[in-house]
Amino acid sequence: MEKILKNVTGVDGTGNFFTDMMIKIVDGRFSEIGNDFPIEDAAHIIDARGYYLTPGLIDVHTHLGVHEEGIGKESHDFNETSHAVTPHVRAIDGIHPYDKGFEDARKAGVTTVQVMPGSANVIGGEMTVLKTAGTIIDEMVIRNPSGLKAAMGENPKRIHGEKGNMPVTRMGVAAMLREKLIEGRNYLERIKNGSGERDLKLESIGKVLNKEIPLRVHAHRSDDIVTVLRIKREFDIDVTIEHCTEGHRISSYIKQHEVRASAGPTMTPRAKVELAHKGWHSLTSLVEAGVPISITTDHPVISIDHLMNSAILSVKHGLSEEQALRAITLDAARHLGVEDHVGSVEVGKDADFVLWEGDPFDLRSKPAQTYIKGELVWREK
Repeated sequence: MEKILKNVTGVDGTGNFFTDMMIKIVDGRFSEIGNDFPIEDAAHIIDARGYYLTPGLIDVHTHLGVHEEGIGKESHDFNETSHAVTPHVRAIDGIHPYDKGFEDARKAGVTTVQVMPGSANVIGGEMTVLKTAGTIIDEMVIRNPSGLKAAMGENPKRIHGEKGNMPVTRMGVAAMLREKLIEGRNYLERIKNGSGERDLKLESIGKVLNKEIPLRVHAHRSDDIVTVLRIKREFDIDVTIEHCTEGHRISSYIKQHEVRASAGPTMTPRAKVELAHKGWHSLTSLVEAGVPISITTDHPVISIDHLMNSAILSVKHGLSEEQALRAITLDAARHLGVEDHVGSVEVGKDADFVLWEGDPFDLRSKPAQTYIKGELVWREK
C-alpha cells in the first residue's frame, strides 16, 4: 500500500524548503515528491499540516546497545581490553536492541546511528550502521562493517600502560597501529599469492588497506590528529577523525587531507586533559576551513536525545541552521557512506523522517512523530 504525506512544510536536508507539498512513499522509500499527483483510493494518508518535516536525524558516533543505560558494568560490551589490538571484534555481536537508548533515539527523531567499539584499544574493532527501530540487529543494519575503530592518545595509554603493557606512550600507540597495518599489507600479499591462511584480525585490517572501509580514529588533541593524517599518507588509506576536539588549531591542515570529522560530544565538561580546549568554536573553524563535519553525542557520554540540542547550540555559536542540520542528516550520511539510503528526503531513499511540533531549532519543539522506512516508530502521546 502506498502512503501519502500531504500538506508538508519543512526541509529536505539538501537545502530545499517545502511548503504544502505532497510526498509519496512506496515500499518504505520516497517515490514521488511534488505539488500534486494522483493518489490511489487505498492509499494511507498522513496529514502533516501543522508540523515541520525534516529527514530522520543521524548520529555518526555512538555506543548504543553495547553500553546499555541503567544497568552498570554488566552492560559494558564496548571495550575488549584483554589486548590493545583487537581488529577482529565486531560491534554487531555486542549490540542489545532492547537498550533503552534506542527508544530515546526514536523519541528524539534519531533514525540512523553508527555503533562502534570504545576507545580503550589502539585498534578496537569493526563498527556498524543501523536503524534505531527493530528487535533483530541483522534486520536493522544498513552497512556492516562501516569502519574499523582506532584510538590515539590517553585512553589506550591509560588502559594498557597502567597494566605495564604497550602502549605506554603516544609513540607506542602509533607504532602498534603501523605494525598492524604492515602485517595487514603482508597478509593481503600472501592471500593474493595463494599462500596465506585466513586470519580474522588481518582480514579486518585488509578491509582498511583495500579501502573497503575507513579507519575511524578517536583523536582529540591536534598532535594526535596530525599523527592520524601522517599514517593516512603513509599507508594511503581512508580515515575519519572522530571527536576532532582541537581541530580548530589545525583546520586548514585537516582540509588539505580531504577527510571528514565527527565533532563532539561538545556538551561535555572538560573532564580530562585532552578536552582542555574543547568548545563550539572548533565546529565553526572546521566548517569555515571547508572540512565536512558531523555532530555527535558519543552516546551515552551525552544522551542521544541531545543530538538536536547539540545542533541548536552549534547555531548559537556560529553555524547556520542549514549547516547544523546537514551535520546530523546528509553530511552525517556521507560520513558513514550511506548517503544513497538516508540523510535527505529524496526520491529513492528510505522514508526516514520526523514531524516536529514546531521549528526544530526552537529548543521548545520536539518530535511529534518519527518514521523509519515509512513506518511510525514514535508518536508523542
